[in-house]
Amino acid sequence: MIPDFTEEDLAVRDAVRRFARKELAPRAAEFDEKAAFVGTHLPGLSALGIMGLNMPVEFGGAGVSALGLTAAVEEIAGACAATASMVTAHFLASDTILLAGSLAQKQRYLPGAAAGKKLGAFALTEPGAGSNPAGMTTSAGAGPGGFHLCGTKHFISNAAYADFIIVFARAPDPGPAPVIDAFVVDKGTKGVSFAAPEPVMGMRGSHVFEIALDCVLPAEARLGAAGQGFRTAMRVLDRGRVEVAALALGICQAALSATLSWIAQRQVDGKPLAERQGVQWMVADMATEIEAARLLTYRAAALRQAGKRFSREAAMAKLVASETAGRVVDRALQLHGGYGYSRRMPLERLARDARILRIYEGASEIQRNIIARHLLHEAAS
Repeated sequence: MIPDFTEEDLAVRDAVRRFARKELAPRAAEFDEKAAFVGTHLPGLSALGIMGLNMPVEFGGAGVSALGLTAAVEEIAGACAATASMVTAHFLASDTILLAGSLAQKQRYLPGAAAGKKLGAFALTEPGAGSNPAGMTTSAGAGPGGFHLCGTKHFISNAAYADFIIVFARAPDPGPAPVIDAFVVDKGTKGVSFAAPEPVMGMRGSHVFEIALDCVLPAEARLGAAGQGFRTAMRVLDRGRVEVAALALGICQAALSATLSWIAQRQVDGKPLAERQGVQWMVADMATEIEAARLLTYRAAALRQAGKRFSREAAMAKLVASETAGRVVDRALQLHGGYGYSRRMPLERLARDARILRIYEGASEIQRNIIARHLLHEAAS
């Protein structure tokens, strides 16, 4: 069962919706066209408390429920997917500290992150280790002064702008199973450099970077006990996958809303497209698929809210919502005809933005692996 939204959840959703429609949506095409970083939205996002939606009140966060957070991400994405991507990447970073950090680390980083004064980045992916983080080669050798990090991370959102970056690295001589730790790297750390933003297909306002690491960190930079980094990363990604699903829902809803408006006014042979049964069936299918994906997404969020395991449900939500986004946006573009293919309309941007959702934070194939692993484990027990 999915609990009903509380009055607080609805208030959060509605406040974010108003902000997104007024401040984000009118500039989404401009940021995409110029490939300009959406960080200029940070003051407005911060003033509304959005940057701390994932954090408890004790560390300066909004203390909203997982359902309220999911609804907020959906609203942001419906207005500007690139902004939602920046925000959720920040959530990954602060979630890592929240789940694995010491009290001192939480007090040092989280209040600033919640207030939007410190932007976070989450560096797990490498050029040769994307969907298989256990294959990472970035190393963290222990020494008298702390840890020496050496390696390369790739496709890291927010990285060059971030005030702190969560970096995952493995022990140089791990043995049969990789020993992975998480570290927090402060802005300006010597030996950390960034390539130019990657020229990406979609989400062009959410910049991603390659990071070169050859730096020494103090011992207190490690998050959690030795060897716990991989487990922490998987817990954080469970949360992140629900947020990616919500992001997909926002794109879906934007495409459906644009389509309903279009078919009501577009005349063919003297009749609106909306009067044609074939068109009605197409939008009915779009709406039904969106609602199915939404139910999976909010079910995973409800389990998170209840403090229960939700790895399988997060994978299901991310898989279905991201795949649904691709189909829904494609149908929406088709119903717009040649106008949908024009860059003057939002559909082509939504199509480009939606495509990455089936890849990052675990490709669709990886989500299927996770779901199957859970099913086989349950069948054997």
